[in-house]
Amino acid sequence: MSNTRNKAEKGFFSKNLYLVLAAAASVPVFIITNVYVNGIGIHEDEATSTGTTAIFIAGVFTGRYIAGIWAHGRKSIPNSYLTGLVILLVAAGSWLFFHADFPLQGRASINFFLFLLPLILISIVLGMLIKMARIIAGQQLEEARAGEAHSKSELHLLQSQLSPHFLFNTLNNLYGLSITQHEKVPALLLKLSELLRYSVYDATDIFSPLKDEIAYINNYIDFEKIRIGDRLMLTTAFEEITDSGAKIAPMLLIVFVENAFKHAKNTADDKIFIEITLRTWGDSILFSVRNSQRKLKDDNVVTNKNSGFGLPSVNKRLELLYHNQHDLTVEDKETFYHVMLRLKIK
Repeated sequence: MSNTRNKAEKGFFSKNLYLVLAAAASVPVFIITNVYVNGIGIHEDEATSTGTTAIFIAGVFTGRYIAGIWAHGRKSIPNSYLTGLVILLVAAGSWLFFHADFPLQGRASINFFLFLLPLILISIVLGMLIKMARIIAGQQLEEARAGEAHSKSELHLLQSQLSPHFLFNTLNNLYGLSITQHEKVPALLLKLSELLRYSVYDATDIFSPLKDEIAYINNYIDFEKIRIGDRLMLTTAFEEITDSGAKIAPMLLIVFVENAFKHAKNTADDKIFIEITLRTWGDSILFSVRNSQRKLKDDNVVTNKNSGFGLPSVNKRLELLYHNQHDLTVEDKETFYHVMLRLKIK
């Protein structure tokens, strides 16, 4: 029997903390009620005010309890319900102000009834609004957590797709070199193992140290130098990062670098021109990749078709991880392709 009573109390009062808050709120409620009762001419004002205060506090808990039962199992609370409750609250409050200025003369009992009835209505509506506000806040928090979990799972999926994408392109290149320039294959395999070690073991977190990402890009550039040879005209300017706390989404910048090499290599020019710069400015990372290209009229469809999995993926990751914290500008001209990216340092 004791357990049943405790469960009922918990369901009505919810938490002992609310009893403490109710006791604290009863003081100003008593003072306001006492002033009101004196104003409409009711005798034994202290006893009346005490009883009215208890009724008001009980009404608030009753409203919370009613709202909890009503909202149970509902996915959302319509705005029309909240609007209706607010209108009731304003109407009852306005009546109390009007009645305080124009009480019925010599009608103490009727005056008390005209005061008590809207006060009970106010307390119940106020309790319902408090409970509904907590329910709405809880629903919004759950939606935010669900959205965050979905974003994280999507990010992990995108990251897991990046390594196979890079490996697929690299193995295709190695196959061609093994036939035409087989002497380069051992050095390329060594560089490839270093690149895969980072992408498989070190780039598993949502954010990685910026200096590690720069080291990975440098390894990739060394890989391409061996593969392309003297045809490559490369200019790089990487700022030395001393802050180990500066972080960036892993395998993000490499997509632009990889596409620069791929598109420049596919031109018919004797030389490939690529410029890569990375520096920090305030709390931002400034990254730029510019590569030469020579568009052929008959190759536009092929170029777009083979533009790579990486670019759509990196745009999605930028939106998820750097929402309103990045600027991406792309210049696609006849003779060059230029990517400029600003990111906020994590």
